[in-house]
Amino acid sequence: MAESVSLERSEAAQHLALEWAATRVSFTWMGNRRTLDKGQKQEAAEQFGADAAVLSASSKLLDNKHKAYKAVTNAKTTIRNYWIDHTLPYPEDGVRLLRQSDVASFTARMEDLRMRLHGAVIGLENAYQQLREKARRDRGSLFRESDYPATLVGLFDAAWEFPSLAPPEWLLTRNPELYQQQAARIAARFDEAARMAEDAFLAELTGLVQTLQDKLAGKADGVAKRLHDTNVSDLREFFEKFRRLNIHSSEQLDGIVEQAEKALTCNGLFDLGGVSADQLRESPSLRQAVSTRLSAVGAQLDGLMVDRPRRAINRRPKASDGEQE
Repeated sequence: MAESVSLERSEAAQHLALEWAATRVSFTWMGNRRTLDKGQKQEAAEQFGADAAVLSASSKLLDNKHKAYKAVTNAKTTIRNYWIDHTLPYPEDGVRLLRQSDVASFTARMEDLRMRLHGAVIGLENAYQQLREKARRDRGSLFRESDYPATLVGLFDAAWEFPSLAPPEWLLTRNPELYQQQAARIAARFDEAARMAEDAFLAELTGLVQTLQDKLAGKADGVAKRLHDTNVSDLREFFEKFRRLNIHSSEQLDGIVEQAEKALTCNGLFDLGGVSADQLRESPSLRQAVSTRLSAVGAQLDGLMVDRPRRAINRRPKASDGEQE
């Protein structure tokens, strides 16, 4: 079995190297906190009876709970989530893998999301004077005009690129031995990327199945826990993402995902075309049937988790932020 998994992963790694492209997303982002200068720290220390020499403090520039500010941060989150949801992990900080065939649609969508971010920044710019005056009142003597730029336009932005992961061609003629070493290192990284993809899918599915199981299990007195629509829809979105990004590096994982999806698409005598949260809430028998099927899936997931190396399998990707404090 181990040899089979190794072969599947090796083929998946080659597929990644040939058919996928590296992507990197970065943000230009004005920091919203300023470290207090020496005079400000002394003033703050006197208020609390503390020693300024050991005091570390910062002050918030703008109210980040204001709807205009939240619109900007939400736009950033949307961009980052879209990038993550349409790519696979790669063992290099800030880099993920995108199907080469998806580059055009990915770029078009990112351009659209970037324009939405710019629109949110304009909304924040329109509220900037109001927010600055509020900061003047809230920060009191800690307020410094120099902390506030004349305009916010251009201080919040998003960018993406497709960096090459291959060793430079000139190295082949200048230093063939080093070129081969670099090529071998990159091949090993694609093998690790295939493992990371398995780990990420496994961790996400395990969490979603466990959450839904907990909701279906009910309390000790038999009263069902509150089942939210997202408990079912999140699983369905996972199945769609798995189909879109699956590189078939593990036949065992493919089988478990298929079994999990079947647990939500049919129930014995019923062909429901996809069980909904409403149906689960309204039918105790259906809820029990789905719970039983998910328990079997959960047991397989637990077994697969035990077989994984002891490492963090839910490593979150990082998008580079050009924040300045």
